[in-house]
Amino acid sequence: MRPLTERDIRTSFVNCSKGEAKRLTVPRDLAERPWDDLDFLGWRDPGAPDRSYLVTERDGALVGVTMRFQAAQRGFLHRSMCSLCLTTHPRGGVSLMTAPKAGAAGREGNSVGVYMCTDLACSLYLRGKKEPESGARFEESLTLEEQIARTRGNLAAFLDKLHT
Repeated sequence: MRPLTERDIRTSFVNCSKGEAKRLTVPRDLAERPWDDLDFLGWRDPGAPDRSYLVTERDGALVGVTMRFQAAQRGFLHRSMCSLCLTTHPRGGVSLMTAPKAGAAGREGNSVGVYMCTDLACSLYLRGKKEPESGARFEESLTLEEQIARTRGNLAAFLDKLHT
């Protein structure tokens, strides 16, 4: 992913008003992000503990999404798997991210959800740059490039649902 500016981020959101995008908290460490290793920029809002944001490139344009999250409480062994990168985490490491749909459907209260790594570091787990706490990544026969393509495909499917 290419490095993003605050302006890039604020103008990319598809499921909130321009005023909301102007007021949201943008990460201050943009210059230090490992852009070459990111499939998307994801962060949690330190001032609103249940809010998170995601910005990615899609069809040559930036797409930003506002989301609310709730820690997943699934599984007998209290482990959950991210549906984007397929990393497993102990309790609290995967959250249900719920995004209002874009346009009129979102204004009517319709939303789409996806189980994701709570820290939104899917790209780093996938590439082995970050290790999940007491969780794991399954050993796969797919190459890293194929796993990245799958993760991007899973993200694209989530984003497609925001517009339907």
